[in-house]
Amino acid sequence: MHSNHLLLEEPIRMASILEPSKSSFFPAMTKIVGTLGPTSRSVDVISGCLKAGMSVARFDFSWGDPEYHQETLENLRAAVKATKKLCAVMLDTVGAELQVVNNAEKTLQLQEDGKVILTPDHGQEASSEILPINFSGLSKAVKKGDTIFVGQYLFTGSETTSVWLEVDEVREEDVVCVIKNTATLTGSLFTLHASQVHIDLPTLSDKDKEVISTWGVKNKIDFLSLSYTRHAEDVREAREFLSKLGDLSQTHIFAKIENVEGLTHFDEILQEADGIILSRGNLGIDLPSEKVFLFQKAAVYKCNMAGKPAVVTRVVDSMTGNLRPTRAEATDVANAVLDGSDGILLGAETLRGLYPIETISIVGKICAEAEKVFNQDLYFKKTVKYVGEPMTHLESIASSAVRAAIKVKASVIICFTSSGRAARLIAKYRPTMPVLSVVIPRLKTNQLKWSFSGAFEARQSLIVRGLFPMLADPRHPAESTNATNESVLKVALDHGKASGVIKSHDRVVICQKVGDASVVKIIELED
Repeated sequence: MHSNHLLLEEPIRMASILEPSKSSFFPAMTKIVGTLGPTSRSVDVISGCLKAGMSVARFDFSWGDPEYHQETLENLRAAVKATKKLCAVMLDTVGAELQVVNNAEKTLQLQEDGKVILTPDHGQEASSEILPINFSGLSKAVKKGDTIFVGQYLFTGSETTSVWLEVDEVREEDVVCVIKNTATLTGSLFTLHASQVHIDLPTLSDKDKEVISTWGVKNKIDFLSLSYTRHAEDVREAREFLSKLGDLSQTHIFAKIENVEGLTHFDEILQEADGIILSRGNLGIDLPSEKVFLFQKAAVYKCNMAGKPAVVTRVVDSMTGNLRPTRAEATDVANAVLDGSDGILLGAETLRGLYPIETISIVGKICAEAEKVFNQDLYFKKTVKYVGEPMTHLESIASSAVRAAIKVKASVIICFTSSGRAARLIAKYRPTMPVLSVVIPRLKTNQLKWSFSGAFEARQSLIVRGLFPMLADPRHPAESTNATNESVLKVALDHGKASGVIKSHDRVVICQKVGDASVVKIIELED
């Protein structure tokens, strides 16, 4: 991977920097995943989040019970109906997460150079001297000198709301630690992360399996975010588990890379997973700070070349309590886009932050600005070179569609697809214009009832950069060469016109199947 991975197109006119940002129907090509929680679960706030640009709602099961999340999901459905904005659902597992349990929820004051004991004894109450944890194997996993981080939801790593500990000694099941900074811990649960230490817990816990097979099945989740993915085998096991749960066999698995183990086995994990989430909160504890950017750039590049979505987390932590991001955070979001990320995942910022709607809106605006200067030409050449020759039939069609669209300055690419694969391949080449993915439902039967597939495929493209799905009328198949096909096209064009991405005299590139052949055609619209 060359150091000049993606350079800005030169020259950028300084005057253009002062032009106000224009709003459009699609706030940005880069997708935004919002975590719904205490400050973002009312119908009004969720509606605001959808209008601001959220396209995937994440439900984090490391806190809150299924009933709580179900209420939030019902509100999301009402908001989707009210705003007519599609939104996918992501279930985030707890996985091998270590937690400090503070049942009494009293504020804990920890003093620098003092000592605190981590104990698996849940009978103990959390205090400034003792912290009960949910894992009995910690004493076997750590040694003197190891670093342990404790904070609420890995919040900001702010030195006042989270604490760094250094293991001093191990006493049977207890771990005695020296406190490295003065901190105040508040809340009922804190995440505990031991730096570069193997934790012998399953990636998919029994609690996770129960939540997936009840809440997940009931709500036909689109994405499973697999926390603490450490090996490709973790993804295979999760896939096997989902395959036995009816509709969930279609659910896409996103591997969350959170520690050095996941980083070491990244290539094999990428092959198995449908997408990757770079969990920079935990990674930033496992890796030295100066190495995090390197992993981000290398991992996003590999995801891009494999045509699998890459999602980056922990970008605007300060907006949990502030109305504006820091300059460094704004630059960080833009760099994630320039690196080639498909999506930005907001955690604490929308879960319990004071400004969930404003956060999504600002992140969307930064993404849109970065997309304007994304060096598509260089990216396209790299991707074609990486794919090599001979290209597969589909890869050739997808790259040709993007090349044609850029050459004729098309305003949009329309792709008819039933599995969503063709549209994702087009998006892999990162066209500068939106890709309308028209999902043609398929009729299927299990001898007892008929059902249409398509909704899953449409929603799953909501995490891919530049892809904007719409579900076609099942009475108009994509493959036919007669007039019905034109009517599906007309619906797609009308949708594009209504959303302001297509105007009179615009050129549009269409990618569709006619019989057994895939065809790319260019049309110019009349008045």
